[in-house]
Amino acid sequence: MKKVSGPLVRVGLIGICAVAFIIAGCNKKPVAPTTPAPPPPPPARPTVTLQANPTSVDKGGSTTLSWSSTNATQLTISPEVGAIAPEGSTKVTPRDSTTYTITASGPGGSADASVRVTVAAPPPPPPPTPTPTWQELFDKEVRDAYFDYDKADLRPDAREALTKTAEFLRNYPQAKVTIEGHCDERGSTEYNLTLGDRRAAAVKQFLVSQGIGADRLATVSFGKEKPFCMESNETCWQQNRRGHFVPAH
Repeated sequence: MKKVSGPLVRVGLIGICAVAFIIAGCNKKPVAPTTPAPPPPPPARPTVTLQANPTSVDKGGSTTLSWSSTNATQLTISPEVGAIAPEGSTKVTPRDSTTYTITASGPGGSADASVRVTVAAPPPPPPPTPTPTWQELFDKEVRDAYFDYDKADLRPDAREALTKTAEFLRNYPQAKVTIEGHCDERGSTEYNLTLGDRRAAAVKQFLVSQGIGADRLATVSFGKEKPFCMESNETCWQQNRRGHFVPAH
């Protein structure tokens, strides 16, 4: 048998090793690639609501602010309220009409909401009641005395009217009056002047009996010369038969 030379043996061994390596490599399982983990979802954005009850108040009145929120870690209401809980209510008393704004913030950002509270202006004060003049008071409170035909004695209605007049004169002790005696158109001028004088005197006497000083009461008779009504009938004549008052100056 022939002896194999050393170089050939080495070549053969190298070839065998190469073939074995190739075979081993073909039988090796491939390594699967690693899939990266998905990123975490972004934080949810905050939400917030704000309400006022009532939304309109009178000056000095109060209203209640109510709110709720989600995904918020910090909340504030302006003006004046400041930091608040995620949900709640508070009472406020705005001095003037005010817009309240709530701001909510958290990892996902911020959100806000607003509500308007209207403060009604107080009604204007009523205009001052005008002070009546003394003449207006005189015309309103002083009552004339009316007489029957051809009479100078005081009827019950005349006494009632003169009682009111006396009350006015007591309330204004500085006031002085002239009592005019008047008659209707029937009868002579001279007779009616006398009758008018008697009527004025009767009125004065009654007022003195009510405590009014005689020095405050002057009398004069116009008879039928200054009628208040010009028609010739009883309704008109009754208006002319009177003791009439005018302020004395």
